[in-house]
Amino acid sequence: MAQASENTEGTGITPVRLWDPVVRLLHWSLAIAVIGAWILGEFGPNVMTLHFYFGYAALGIVALRVIWGFVGTKPARFASFAYGPGKVLAYVRGMFAKKPSYWPGHNPLGGWAVFALLGIVLVQAGTGLFVDADDFINAGPLASTVNSATNRLFTQIHAIASKLVLLIVAVHLGAVFFYRFYKGENLVKPMITGWKAVRQTRD
Repeated sequence: MAQASENTEGTGITPVRLWDPVVRLLHWSLAIAVIGAWILGEFGPNVMTLHFYFGYAALGIVALRVIWGFVGTKPARFASFAYGPGKVLAYVRGMFAKKPSYWPGHNPLGGWAVFALLGIVLVQAGTGLFVDADDFINAGPLASTVNSATNRLFTQIHAIASKLVLLIVAVHLGAVFFYRFYKGENLVKPMITGWKAVRQTRD
C-alpha cells in the first residue's frame, strides 16, 4: 500500500516491483565479496586464505547471476538490457538532463556496465584460481595444473584485473551519486526494496 502512494497520476510514471529478491541478494553479496577480496588482497595478512574465500564467493555469485540472467524474472534477464551501440548513444545524449530517467530496469549504459562488471570479476576470480605466488602458501587451488609460464601470465592478468575492478566500482559509485544528486533519482533504494518508479510507455 505504501508503494501505491508514490504513483504520479497522469504522468505514465508509477512504482513497480522491479528487482526480484534473487537479483537484490546477488547484487549486495557480490559487492561484499568483491570489496572484501580487494581489501584483503591489498592490505590483508600474508596468508591470504580469506582473500581466496572471498574470491571463490565472487566466482560463485557471478555464476549464479549468469544463470539468473537467462532464467530469472524479465528485468533480470540479459535480453532486457542487452542494448546496441545506437541505443546506448541515444541514452547518453539525453542523460545529462536534470530529471529522473524512470527507466524500467537497467538503462542502456547501465546494462553495459553490468556486463563489464560480471566479465571483469569472472576474469579476476578465475585467474586467481591459477595464481602461484612462489611462496608455496598463497597458490590458487588450480595452480599446479598449469606450467610456470602460465602461472605468471595468470598472476599478471589477476593484478591488472584487480585495478579494473576498482575502476568499475568507482565508476558505479560515481553513477549512483550522479543520479541521486544531479538527476534526483535514487538507484540504491530500488535495489533494497525491489520497487522503482518507472515510465510505463517508452519509444
